[in-house]
Amino acid sequence: MTVRVHVDVVVLSLSPASGDETGNLTVQTLLHDTRPPRLPGDVLGEAEDLDDAARRVMGEVGLHDPRHVEQVASFGAPDRMPDQRTVSVTHLALVHRPFAPSEEWRWRSATDRPQPLAWDHDRILDAALDRVRSKLSYSNIAYGLLPEEFTMSELQQVYEAVLGMALDKRNFRKKVRGLGLLEETGGMRRGSHRPAALHRFTSSELVLLDEGPLV
Repeated sequence: MTVRVHVDVVVLSLSPASGDETGNLTVQTLLHDTRPPRLPGDVLGEAEDLDDAARRVMGEVGLHDPRHVEQVASFGAPDRMPDQRTVSVTHLALVHRPFAPSEEWRWRSATDRPQPLAWDHDRILDAALDRVRSKLSYSNIAYGLLPEEFTMSELQQVYEAVLGMALDKRNFRKKVRGLGLLEETGGMRRGSHRPAALHRFTSSELVLLDEGPLV
């Protein structure tokens, strides 16, 4: 029996917040006239390793500089694809703002899905979302959804949007500052409200926490 290996990529970003609302987490899916939307993906080439294939898939939808990429899981149910036994190796890619995707791709809400995705892609998307939600509690993975510099309010919006819950502002900031993951840049964000100090993560790579859960 020949088993085909497929590399799928879940691309997540936060759309800009409007008013006092947190940004909606959105995922990029293919719009097709004859079948439901699907996640970006393609068959693994004979000369490709998995990371190279994931980068190729991201490039094909217009993503060339993700903030964070990691492998999530493999999906290999015997009947997941109707024509041939196929194993999907799924990657997660985070970007700090939605980019203009290639033709036939558009951003959709990751959590509000009026139409099921193709094949088992709802399950794949849920696994990627669970991975981000989990890692928010014990790592600095939020850097993947933020620009290099950000305010504490913007950081809290990331947590609230991904977790789908409101967080106490005072307790959140106290806990975040106590973990040593952030540093002030010396800059300020000025707007209609009081100027807010800008921060950045002390590391631009994934850092796992030794302390208890952040949220």
